[in-house]
Amino acid sequence: MDIRCFNTLKFLPDVLVNAFSAAGQQSVFYSLPWFRNYLAAVEGPSANLRLLTASGRDAQAALVMLRKQSELPLKPSMLIGAQNYYSCLFGPAYSGQPNQALFDAMLSLAGQEQVDLLDLHPLDRESPCYTLLKNALENNGWWVDEYFCFGNWYLELNGRRYSEYYESLPSKLKNTLKRKKKALDQAGNARFEIIENGPDLDRIIADYIRIYNASWKVPEPYQEFMPGLFKTCAEQGWLRAGVAYVDDEPAAAQLWIVHDKQALIYKLAYDERFSKLSVGSILTAMIMEYVIDRDHVEMIDYLTGDEPYKQDWMSHRRERWGIIAYNPRSLKGLIHAAAHFGAKRWKHMRQTGKNADNQPATQQHDP
Repeated sequence: MDIRCFNTLKFLPDVLVNAFSAAGQQSVFYSLPWFRNYLAAVEGPSANLRLLTASGRDAQAALVMLRKQSELPLKPSMLIGAQNYYSCLFGPAYSGQPNQALFDAMLSLAGQEQVDLLDLHPLDRESPCYTLLKNALENNGWWVDEYFCFGNWYLELNGRRYSEYYESLPSKLKNTLKRKKKALDQAGNARFEIIENGPDLDRIIADYIRIYNASWKVPEPYQEFMPGLFKTCAEQGWLRAGVAYVDDEPAAAQLWIVHDKQALIYKLAYDERFSKLSVGSILTAMIMEYVIDRDHVEMIDYLTGDEPYKQDWMSHRRERWGIIAYNPRSLKGLIHAAAHFGAKRWKHMRQTGKNADNQPATQQHDP
């Protein structure tokens, strides 16, 4: 077994590039283009990268980690997955058949870093890699727990065309789309664009930024991430960007990522001045039709969150989870483990006590 830790994603051995390529077929969020844009735009050149890798005869695995100083009490050192709120999914890249020995070897490198904590999220709990990661940390002597991150709504099309999918939408949503689209058509002052690449890309990016800055959303803390993601997606053939214009003013914008028969609804924004026109919902429906009937996707994913409106468009829900691990060989790791598991035990005991108090009293009968 060959285990190595790299501090860059450049000049990787072919076996690891192949592992990222294979993982990228499962999710864009496991791919090298995704990580490279994230690291460049968010972490910058000072990123303390730790690419943990293990290569066996028939399988390879890699985990993109960052070494950081936590803001938690006592400022423990941490290894965390290379992700933040921009990342809707995180996990290992691998090729071949993943197995416990491979993951045990890969996570043995985490112990060599002598950090206090390790955190991986958001993970696909249904993936076999989830159990392999959790077991590998335990096998390497970490104290491990898991935690809920968020719900994820998605749509399985099962061969349907857009017209068939549209008929399955809630009546209220269909009526809104029909009524608002008719009003826009009658006014004649709205137009919609969907692009994948080409000379209009820079204009679309600028319009997206203008719309986002006029929306209700918190300003982007990393100004280069979204332009970089637009360009990365265009270069890879993943980009489906839609913009709605009202009186030639950018009114709503969406970034979708289409890859391997999946469409990911990544970013939505609209200028609040146009909220009553429902241009955002109409744009969603138009891109839906585009990716279903033109790209022939098999699944559409609304990614992060349990907002009620997502249930109107989607059909299924799953969950993303995290794994937190404490190093009992370090003082700070031991202290944080005691605080975490102690608080968890106390919460369980309080809940058990409340449940017992809520039980009806047993009636006593005189003999």
